[in-house]
Amino acid sequence: MRTERAQMEDRPDIVAVMVGIAVEGPYSYRVPPGMAVARGSIVAVPLGPRLIQGVVWGPPKDVVAHSRLRDIAHAYDVPQLSEELLKLVEWVAKYTLAAPGQVLRAVLRSTEALDAPKPVVAYRRTGREPEKLTPARLRVLDALMDDLAWPKSALIGATGVSPSVIDGLERAGAVEKLEMPPPPVVLPPDPDTDIATLSEAQQQALAQITALDPHQFGVALLDGVTGGGKTEVFFEAVADTLRAGRQALILLPEIALTNTFISRFTKRFGTKPAEWHSDMTPLQRARVWRGVLDGTVRAVVGARSALFLPFRELGMLVLDEEHDGAYKQADGITYHARDMAVVRAHLSNARVILSSATPSVETRNNANVGRYAHVLLTSRFAEASMPNITAIDMRIDGPEKGQWIAPLLAREVFAALDRGEQALLFLNRRGYAPLTLCKSCGHQYQCPDCSAWMVEHRFRGVLMCHHCGHEVRTPKVCEKCGDTESLTAVGPGIERIAEEAAARFPDAKRVILSSDMGSNAQLRERFSEIERGEFDLIIGTQLVSKGHHFEKLSVVGVLDADLGLAHGDPRAAEKTFQILTQVAGRAGRASKTGKAFLQTYHPDHAVMKAMVSGDREAFYAHELMAREAGGLPPFGRLAALIVSANEHDAAMNFAKKLLSAAPMADGVRLFGPADAPVAMVRGRHRVRLLAQSGKDFDLSGYVRFWLGSAEKVTGNLRVQVDIDPMSFM
Repeated sequence: MRTERAQMEDRPDIVAVMVGIAVEGPYSYRVPPGMAVARGSIVAVPLGPRLIQGVVWGPPKDVVAHSRLRDIAHAYDVPQLSEELLKLVEWVAKYTLAAPGQVLRAVLRSTEALDAPKPVVAYRRTGREPEKLTPARLRVLDALMDDLAWPKSALIGATGVSPSVIDGLERAGAVEKLEMPPPPVVLPPDPDTDIATLSEAQQQALAQITALDPHQFGVALLDGVTGGGKTEVFFEAVADTLRAGRQALILLPEIALTNTFISRFTKRFGTKPAEWHSDMTPLQRARVWRGVLDGTVRAVVGARSALFLPFRELGMLVLDEEHDGAYKQADGITYHARDMAVVRAHLSNARVILSSATPSVETRNNANVGRYAHVLLTSRFAEASMPNITAIDMRIDGPEKGQWIAPLLAREVFAALDRGEQALLFLNRRGYAPLTLCKSCGHQYQCPDCSAWMVEHRFRGVLMCHHCGHEVRTPKVCEKCGDTESLTAVGPGIERIAEEAAARFPDAKRVILSSDMGSNAQLRERFSEIERGEFDLIIGTQLVSKGHHFEKLSVVGVLDADLGLAHGDPRAAEKTFQILTQVAGRAGRASKTGKAFLQTYHPDHAVMKAMVSGDREAFYAHELMAREAGGLPPFGRLAALIVSANEHDAAMNFAKKLLSAAPMADGVRLFGPADAPVAMVRGRHRVRLLAQSGKDFDLSGYVRFWLGSAEKVTGNLRVQVDIDPMSFM
């Protein structure tokens, strides 16, 4: 079989180019005389009336007459994308059923990243003295006494002069203008700057990870208790990768976690890592992207989309809190960053560290069967003890009517505050109350565009839908019956808990932490203030459960520990166990012994029993047994097809046609169609089909064949495919 390179040499003037839009395959273009391109070259090509970025994919698949082809307009002077990245694009497209061009769009960046970086204008003394020497001019010349070239902006900042002063010195011949290359995005991290002093357990964990060849594929599950020092271990593994001359990528589930994490990275490696997340400016992202491609950026800390950065020497991928649901991309290309990280590492001959105190059931099973190295940290760092966990039976010891904090928890919070320690009240529900209704007529406020209740946010004075963002001012009278005294909030939200906490603990300095309360920068500042001990009582949602280290925090109260178990989600037990473990693990992370209290109506549930007994092995064994009996992941595979339309009947009828077109195949079971649990979002009705198969069945290929032989969507109909869904909403 002839190689693509040989085929391109046969016809060097015609190549296939994959463009960065949702297309199923590459288009053929002519290579104009004098232009040299190869597989992986980034180019601009005409498509219709506009120029669009693309990547040379190889030789053309079809023979097309030269006269019908258009020329490549421009070849960018940047290194080619690596072969492993091109293969990743193809793999992701095939697995998720996304168009290859759509996946490629996640790789390509703006022209700022592809154009040569602009030089920095700088000034240096010439040795000539100007005829007129003003105080402002003297300050500039004094600053330049080191004979180094200063960027104009830095010179203005250091001396306080106006730009015209520097321009005048240039005209007088006292300084000369230079063009210098821009400084690097970040300096290379030094793997030997501040090597951590590890405990014996951490050293053993690191030895297991570094036993994996730094130039070969391998996966390690770093399975350690909260506060066990997992970060220090994988930092040393990153250092090992940098010493081997390879690049490293660390993924975090939330942007709000980056501030503290960046500080810890900087202390360990002597310089900041490059960052990659949605809070960055387009120019910052462009510079990081180019630095990754040309190899000047050696380490990146980022969100899940950093998986598609153009690394050429990728040697390690770390997923911190690998179990976190934020690693699932739900819009556009529906991929899971954990799974894609393992695939990319395999293509790159790189190592992967999946770090968590509560590994996903799939990851834990891979470790159980020996597919991943299982690296355990069973005790907290510096001999800190694990928190004592108590279940409060709300049927017996619950709070008085109209209150949400049980008496036992309230007493423990009082005691912690009296000792000068911090306490955390956790409720995984944003807003003031999840439902507003009229006591006179029973009217319930529902989003007009979604099958979801409008959540009251009393601080902002609005009712808001958490699915589409629709909001209205909180009404004063019932829109149904006109009663002015009948509207009432049903159930607690985080704001309502804060209101009760203010009444119960009036002297405590309180802070509310929720993802919809401020920008990411404001949230990061709140976390820094908590770490400094500036707040006594923290009232938070899921945001507070992830990777934070609050030394003064000794008491955690989970006010509705059963909340995640109320849905018909096959992953409900796993998700509930993970978030309860993570939240409880915030308590007692330094020298103080922590306490955690779970308010529950189901103290005998397997999750609650595992939490109280500390027997997580029993939980994983129980959950794996239940998954295997039901043929669910990791013992089976699932694919969800969501049919949506402006009209319910249109969505349901098309879903029925889709079901009737499903090919017969041994080992595949189809369920539905049925209204999705969230049956309407943003005015679109949603109907769900579910396919289930064995773990060795090519479910992606089956669904692709199914959709290819079914009636095509028309009008406002849409079909979204989610291979390996993490949510069943």
